[in-house]
Amino acid sequence: MKFEPLGYSKLNTYSIKKRKSKVNLNEFYKTKEKNFINSLPEILAGKDLKEIINFSVNSVKNRKKIITSIGAHVIKVGLNPLFIELFNKKIISHLAVNGACIIHDFELAIAGATSEDVEKTIIDGKFGMSEETGKYLNQAIIEGYKKKLGLGEAVAEFIEKNNFSYKNYSIIYNAYKNNIPVTVHVAIGTDIIHMHPDCSGEALGFCSLLDFKIFCNSIKDLTGGVYFNIGSAVIMPEVFLKAITLVRNLGYVVKDFITVNMDFISHYRPLQNVVKRPVKNYGKGYNLIGHHEIMVPLLFRAILENIEGGA
Repeated sequence: MKFEPLGYSKLNTYSIKKRKSKVNLNEFYKTKEKNFINSLPEILAGKDLKEIINFSVNSVKNRKKIITSIGAHVIKVGLNPLFIELFNKKIISHLAVNGACIIHDFELAIAGATSEDVEKTIIDGKFGMSEETGKYLNQAIIEGYKKKLGLGEAVAEFIEKNNFSYKNYSIIYNAYKNNIPVTVHVAIGTDIIHMHPDCSGEALGFCSLLDFKIFCNSIKDLTGGVYFNIGSAVIMPEVFLKAITLVRNLGYVVKDFITVNMDFISHYRPLQNVVKRPVKNYGKGYNLIGHHEIMVPLLFRAILENIEGGA
């Protein structure tokens, strides 16, 4: 049996010079450009990075909100000094964190060190059993509850009044010192301090719910600004989505803003709740993949240099 091949001698073609191409030489890496960011290709993440920097710079210059949420890994890879610089220079307008962040930040303030070896300590039940962490943080939250404070402010006040040796390395304390709202969004049962006998669900719930309302008050003014989600795969993307819908339901118009998710792997929830859904019809979302200890300083140093250089 003989099978006939398709003949295509009459195929219609056209000149490549008339074709619209997605990649052009003028978008390539620029060897003679002295500015590193400007030298990057105007393609994919290189183009996205430049757009994020330019939008962020304009937002700061126009006094729009730069709201940043983080997961605890951002602290554990040594980025506190960068965030403190951003607070001091009034770049970040609001810092929102999950419950793990206050643990690592507090441990840095009191001991100058954090992050235990979970694989070793969980075997004999020692994981999360640091006495000072459980005792003092729960005390701070209970005291904040009595004063009707948000959880972030409660922890910041506690650090300030106890004058811990390394408090100047705390992002919670430094945000508070710069009069920048810092809100803590807790899922009960996820953090080591919830295992300690001093933990009060009533205090946690009240203080964290108050922080959600404070967060929403910042989100209502996000028009023209930027929302960064850095290293939170679940908690902060969920909180952000609820905050956006709440303020819109109340009649606030939130538009013409961008969202940026940054993590070392791609997760479903940030892609949906940060990059796609909130900006639909209202702005643009970006997803940058890479290690926090490299990507976050790279991005924010470029923003700072553009602002300070007058670009």
